[in-house]
Amino acid sequence: MERPETRYAQSGDLKIAYQTLGDGPLDLVVVPAMTSNIEIGWDLPYFNSFLRRLASFSRLILFDRRGNGMSEGVPGTTPLEGQMDDVLAVLEAADAPNPVLIAPLEGSSLSTMFAASRPDVVRALVMMTPNSRPVAGPGYEWAQSVEERNERVEHLIEYWGIDSPENLFMSDAISAEERFTWTRWQRLAMGPSGVAASLALHGETDVRELLPSIQCPTLVIRPADDVAYDKRHSTYVAEHVPGATYVETPGAGPLWIGAVDEVADEIQQFLTGSRPPVVSDRVLATVLFTDIVSSTETAAELGDGAWRSLLERHDALVREEVERQRGRFVKSLGDGALAVFDGPSRAISSATAIRDRVGGLGLQVRAGLHTGECELFPDDDVGGMAVHISSRVSGLADAGEVLVSSTVRDLIVGSGRELEDRGEHELKGVPGQWRVFAVEV
Repeated sequence: MERPETRYAQSGDLKIAYQTLGDGPLDLVVVPAMTSNIEIGWDLPYFNSFLRRLASFSRLILFDRRGNGMSEGVPGTTPLEGQMDDVLAVLEAADAPNPVLIAPLEGSSLSTMFAASRPDVVRALVMMTPNSRPVAGPGYEWAQSVEERNERVEHLIEYWGIDSPENLFMSDAISAEERFTWTRWQRLAMGPSGVAASLALHGETDVRELLPSIQCPTLVIRPADDVAYDKRHSTYVAEHVPGATYVETPGAGPLWIGAVDEVADEIQQFLTGSRPPVVSDRVLATVLFTDIVSSTETAAELGDGAWRSLLERHDALVREEVERQRGRFVKSLGDGALAVFDGPSRAISSATAIRDRVGGLGLQVRAGLHTGECELFPDDDVGGMAVHISSRVSGLADAGEVLVSSTVRDLIVGSGRELEDRGEHELKGVPGQWRVFAVEV
């Protein structure tokens, strides 16, 4: 997917920048944290990956809060009530009347107020490492004191936008190039004075009393090993929102570096009831190798043009029989073919059909089959030991013969197929002795 175009929603006298990505059935609106820049954020690999995962099952809507990034306004000076107007403006401009809100970090306060105030609008709520009150208070004594928070804020502002270990948002998990992009993102999202104003506003915010008024399905999610934000902030929210679901995922920081897929999976599961299918680079399959007997002699006898024509007819025939048995034709080998199947019986049926039909072309083939784990490559090719073993088994076959490994034999017990034991053999490059069996005509 290309980067989305930035557009503007009119909120009073201000223009609020927003983007849309994806075409899923859910409108998923990201309510940003303290700072954001919807254009530069795409340059951060983990943000990019996370947002595109969300867009794979939704229509994702991003926006910059007023005074942030591409949006107009003065940061840190507008109460949450006024910022709710900006959210409504974005929803109207993006034609998202019944969205899901996803709110990381400080975005949770605005989302809490919006969801509690507008139950007619918010379909569901996802809060990522939320806190309803950043500093200690009655019933919240375990949180940071005002003094501790002020000290942390001063430190954050001093190193804001600077590539330094003292920058609280830096991580050993990111590269030098990512650090450059991240600090640039900070500078373009908001200047140090804006950060100070935003943090001052957030430090005085307390939305605890609103939590029980949230009526929509709510997911609270945090990294299990996060030391930057006390776990009790998140558990407090989950305990006080009626019916909220609480989930911890891998990760050691609020950005979930290295764990974005796990986080996106949890969100998708909560919102849709299902996760994306597991995409693996390995699969169990029955591998079929076919080889044209005496191909070199036949090619010399026919000449290049006639041989190429015959091979094209051979490949078309093989592909047809492979697909007839629900297999996948992987590639032509010049004088043979490679195919994979999800069941050994169908692979044998395909091999015998190929053997019988190529006779009509004046050709003979030998075939070998083995079932095992294959490695999947991006170009739809396959590899691995199972492919190697199948090739070696094929090399043991005589003209017109279909040989299978003992693994295949064991998997088709009860199928009614007759197999003839051809003894144990050494397969070049494969450890141990391998027993092979011939499929009887």
